[in-house]
Amino acid sequence: MWGLVISLIMAIVIGFIGDALADNMMPGGIIGAAVAGFAGAWVGSLLFGDIGPTIAGFAIIPAVLGTAIFVLVLGLIAKMFRRAA
Repeated sequence: MWGLVISLIMAIVIGFIGDALADNMMPGGIIGAAVAGFAGAWVGSLLFGDIGPTIAGFAIIPAVLGTAIFVLVLGLIAKMFRRAA
């Protein structure tokens, strides 16, 4: 149970840090940050491996970088759809 809670908290924190690095482009508040944190950790581990310290299964450095990349790409896609509509 505590592992799930710690993972969720880490995803939220990583999501907010990645969102701040990507110029606050992620909608959805705390839920959006959690989704971005989980997705960004996955993207970061694929791109950068498992370097740096690990907390609750998240390699911190790749997770933050992956989240920033994920939020940036998602923000650019959202801008394209807003202009087309």
